[in-house]
Amino acid sequence: MAQEVARLERAVVAPPVGVYARALPRARWLLGRFGLHLLAIVIGAVLMLPLFWAVTSSLKAAHEVRQLPPVWFPSVPQWQNYPAVWGSRLFAIWTWNSVYLTVVGTVGTVLSSSIGGYAFARFRFPGKRLLFSLTLGTLLLPGYVLLIPNYLLFWKLGWLNTYLPLTVPHFFGSAFFIFLFRQFFLTIPLDLDEAARIDGASYLRVFWSIVLPLSGPVFATAAIIESIRQWNSFLWPLIILNQQTSFPLAVGLRYLRTNVEESGPKDHLLMAAAVMMAVPAIVIFFVGQRYFVRGITMTGIKG
Repeated sequence: MAQEVARLERAVVAPPVGVYARALPRARWLLGRFGLHLLAIVIGAVLMLPLFWAVTSSLKAAHEVRQLPPVWFPSVPQWQNYPAVWGSRLFAIWTWNSVYLTVVGTVGTVLSSSIGGYAFARFRFPGKRLLFSLTLGTLLLPGYVLLIPNYLLFWKLGWLNTYLPLTVPHFFGSAFFIFLFRQFFLTIPLDLDEAARIDGASYLRVFWSIVLPLSGPVFATAAIIESIRQWNSFLWPLIILNQQTSFPLAVGLRYLRTNVEESGPKDHLLMAAAVMMAVPAIVIFFVGQRYFVRGITMTGIKG
């Protein structure tokens, strides 16, 4: 009787070997997931460090920014730094210029690239593969190689110191976005187009009523990427424009930095201006993050 009781106690206290066998893989999986999340948090913290430094420096007094050893937090937050930057002579004008160039450039690039991607995905014509290969081949050319030829072209056209070189070329498509749209449109069943064509719809009607409503993720992805690129554009506007009132915000900050250094170090104001410039790009990304991720994952499913 005592032996039977002892055996039952051991059976209750010690779980079967199969329980350990089933629990061990799950424990390893949880440990691996924890390690990946911890690694992502560490990398994210390191990448966010410059932004954190810019935000805290924008609230510091002038002498605290260059203080050694570095001061991570302001002793007294200087909230007036932001109104001081916004109230400067040209900051609001530069901001409006950047908004205008970003909206026009993004609309032109997305619209023209979507039409080009639709043509490559749906139409059949002689030399289609060759033309598509040449389009992708333009991605191999660094943008810096085209600076001088483009500058001479717009000089001959008399477009220098205007917004035409910064807006008109975007209405002729971008090779990267043409490829992006083509790959996404290939995932949309061709039967939908054929059914609409049987009902008498034109190709433009098919694109507008069938393809476009199903392509929200890729349009959002292209709009986010292009709008951030346009907002941060610096080198090409710097070459084309020479009037202070025409500068976009990225070029204007360089001019502001030059003037500030001439009147003494005011890095806290420059940091405030940089943070104000970064906020729209951050907001755009986080607002469209869900569509951005979906567009990236769905593009390229079909070759």
